[in-house]
Amino acid sequence: MISGETTAGAQWWRSAVIYQIYPRSFADANGDGVGDLAGVTARLPALEALGVDAIWLSPFYVSPQKDAGYDVADYCDVDPLFGTLDDFDALRAAAHARGIRVIVDLVPNHSSDRHPWFQDALRAAPGGPERARYMFRDGRGPGGDLPPNNWQSLFGGPAWTRTFDADGTPGQWYLHLFDTSQPDFDWASEDVRAEFRRILRFWLDRGVDGFRVDVAHGLVKAEGLPDYTPDPHAGSMGGDEYGVPYWAQPGVHDIFRDWRSLLEEYDGDRALCAEAWLPSVEMTSLWVRPDEMSQAFNFAYLETPWDAGRLRAVIDESLRAYGAVGAPSTWVLSNHDVVRHTARLALTAENPQGHGIGPDSPGRPIPELGLRRARAATTVMLALPGSAYLYQGEELGLPEVVDLPAAARQDPTWARSYGERYGRDGCRVPLPWEADAPSYGFGATHAPPWLPQPEGWEPFARDSQERDPDSTLHLYRRLLGARRGARLGAGTLEWLSLGEDSVAFRNGKVTIVANLGRANVPLPAGRVIVASAPLSGAELPPDAAVWIAAE
Repeated sequence: MISGETTAGAQWWRSAVIYQIYPRSFADANGDGVGDLAGVTARLPALEALGVDAIWLSPFYVSPQKDAGYDVADYCDVDPLFGTLDDFDALRAAAHARGIRVIVDLVPNHSSDRHPWFQDALRAAPGGPERARYMFRDGRGPGGDLPPNNWQSLFGGPAWTRTFDADGTPGQWYLHLFDTSQPDFDWASEDVRAEFRRILRFWLDRGVDGFRVDVAHGLVKAEGLPDYTPDPHAGSMGGDEYGVPYWAQPGVHDIFRDWRSLLEEYDGDRALCAEAWLPSVEMTSLWVRPDEMSQAFNFAYLETPWDAGRLRAVIDESLRAYGAVGAPSTWVLSNHDVVRHTARLALTAENPQGHGIGPDSPGRPIPELGLRRARAATTVMLALPGSAYLYQGEELGLPEVVDLPAAARQDPTWARSYGERYGRDGCRVPLPWEADAPSYGFGATHAPPWLPQPEGWEPFARDSQERDPDSTLHLYRRLLGARRGARLGAGTLEWLSLGEDSVAFRNGKVTIVANLGRANVPLPAGRVIVASAPLSGAELPPDAAVWIAAE
């Protein structure tokens, strides 16, 4: 059971396994085709049985849902699509009763254009305090007809939209790094800073255990808003680039120091986790210095291809860089913004983050190979010291849905890129719970899910996986149980040498071996605790991983 009297200084998040819930696709209790908070509460027993320490809820706030809730109109209420504040309180209480902590998403880079502040800004005159809360600027060129700079939206198209004054004449422009409906806040405004302190307190007072901070590398923009042309081959979040004037500006650190100080006023340990897409682990570690964030997602690890040398290197660098600032490394393989690792690890063509996979994508994944590698990759990840994040459905081995019809796609990336990028819908398809139920048990009625589920998902349904002892679900349960029992999250890594195509290390009394090559690898002596695939006698076959206890 979790209580408000959690011992200060315990820092539970340093070794926790945290499960991301994308509420609209998790479980639908009211039968309208969209998942909701009551659906999450009803399915908590499955997460308790899985063995996770915490859940992270993607946004459920009041929103027009132009970007699946990442366009927030009211940060302190629940959108009726997902339920009520009473539903949230019931979910938080039920999770805590099962020993599961609750982290909520926070979206501080931008709001919805339906937020009352932005509506006030549109009605206000240029230069007024209402507009100072957002990034309003005069245009360039004759009559201000050109945008203030050349920045492009991460969803495609210009990052500026022009407004119209009350008399109908063209007015100022506002910045939106994402969709037109998501205007960026100006964090130079004390109004903005004070408002987010209020929002943090609102949810802390309701008993949340922490916040995942969306676009934590954004918020502050470079002085003068200089022109910038991004690398066309970089991912949509710019994580491969240096010197981006809207990412990683020094001023963001003052914001997070302020937040960390606020969280420390509360009993127990409340966590801050940064979504910060940055060019290196070294840079990301700056977000988790002792007085800033508790954690930052390790996207360098997520983006590492299935290559033994590169995997060893990123693990080494992560442990070194985060350890140097006294922070735990996090490990993650999938989330709501990236192609599921069951597909990503078996792609045969380049696929930048955010582009997605569709019917005409080159190098589409090989499903059997992808699942085999994904199981092995997770077996490695859950043995590493630090904290691990799981994305809903990966414990079922869910594949990326690549054949969604164009008319069904809802990611704004699809529309704003005019179909050039498929976007993120493929990893957001609602979960299958029961093989023989309508919508595979996702909903309480026959209402179609908000994104169509593919045919042939019966083997991935949770009840099907429950009946199969060799299923991915049972693999995850065994891994999580053994990880907890051996305290691997709080352990120390010691590298072993078993060949250039292997990743091998010892954590405490457990030896971990992964074979990323094409030939079998001899295994060290010991008792097999868990294996991602059947073993070939005393050898580990390709694309497999194993945990071994010393004899």
